[in-house]
Amino acid sequence: MNRQIPSRRTFIKQSLAGSAFFYVPGILREQTASLDYTIDHLIPTRLYDGSQCWVHPRAGIVPHAGKKGNPRVVMTMNTLDLDGSDVFKGMFGFESDDLGQHWTEVRKIESLAPRFETLEGQQRPVAASDFWPQWHIPSQKLLGIGHTVVYTPEWKVTMPRPRHTAYSVYHPDTHSWSTWEKLNLPELDKFHNSGAGCAQRLDLPNGRILLPVSMYPPGKNSHITVLDCIFDGTKLQYQGQGNELGIDNKTRGLHEASLTFFNERYYMTIRNDERGFVATSKDGLNYTPIQPWTFDDGSELGSYNTQQHWVTHSDGLFLVYTRRGANNDHVFRHRAPLFMARVDPGKLCVIRSTERILVPEKGARLGNFGVVDISPEETWVTVSEWMQPRGVEKYGSDGSVWIARLRWNKPNELFG
Repeated sequence: MNRQIPSRRTFIKQSLAGSAFFYVPGILREQTASLDYTIDHLIPTRLYDGSQCWVHPRAGIVPHAGKKGNPRVVMTMNTLDLDGSDVFKGMFGFESDDLGQHWTEVRKIESLAPRFETLEGQQRPVAASDFWPQWHIPSQKLLGIGHTVVYTPEWKVTMPRPRHTAYSVYHPDTHSWSTWEKLNLPELDKFHNSGAGCAQRLDLPNGRILLPVSMYPPGKNSHITVLDCIFDGTKLQYQGQGNELGIDNKTRGLHEASLTFFNERYYMTIRNDERGFVATSKDGLNYTPIQPWTFDDGSELGSYNTQQHWVTHSDGLFLVYTRRGANNDHVFRHRAPLFMARVDPGKLCVIRSTERILVPEKGARLGNFGVVDISPEETWVTVSEWMQPRGVEKYGSDGSVWIARLRWNKPNELFG
């Protein structure tokens, strides 16, 4: 479906007319070489008791809900059972009203807990996971989106399986989340196993949401498409979709795409078993054929079988990723350390000389992470030490949840 996306000038006009706290995707300007940042770290909590650890810590903000006019930072995360594969039996949350200096106690979020559904004549647990909260400016709501995982009665993941995009809304007055719901999609076979897990969405000033999802067209491996959605503050609704991107090889396909918008173009980064890919779009829905991520010298980036996400500043576009070739062969799928480097948006490559380590490698994987803009001066990358396989603690990991705070030397004019 080729639905018209607002022009850049319309983007800016609509945003300036809206909330006092707005996000303008991609101010009309070139990347500025003098843009720089410092990094410091917070570790607000940790969990490793031999049976569980934290995974998927991602944060959203509620503007001005914190102390002294600061945003409230709301973080969610799942527990992971170390004896299984992707076994998520609960979602938890905690908050900070003073930019991370102090945090509430981590608590279980009952409204986001797994529930039992009848599938194939059995009562089977279904969990909401891979969740990403993000402030939706037009509705003035913190909207979290992820996907569902269906388990056997013994809590094992099976394929093929039904999968849905799941979502929930945060209520700042009660510090609570609404009961998770499923996004209704057309009754098509390709959407039977489809979800927005770990997806970095893009919200438009007119309220529409560009939501990348993975799906399985009949007889094919996983493909990526971008859904055009609307959100009225309570309900997320499907309006249409863009083209479908796939890869014709023996891998599981394309997964966990993330979107951003910078200098007249939309950008999508995509996970694949063998390497990460990038694609671009003029309208936000329909994307060019995928191409592998490389460094600016033409060599492969070396990121594979895990996520990459965007950090977008008005003066520069950055990619956060993990990769091979960092003395990290002992790390599962080379998923640590966590790197960030500047992207050349014209050549679609990562500028090697700008690469920096955001979170150090201590044996545990760091591939499942999130990004949140806190203020014009500060962006956070949040990640936990995923304590599988057993024994990674011998390299120094302990189940810590890391916040890498990026302090910009220039205000990010995507905020106002």
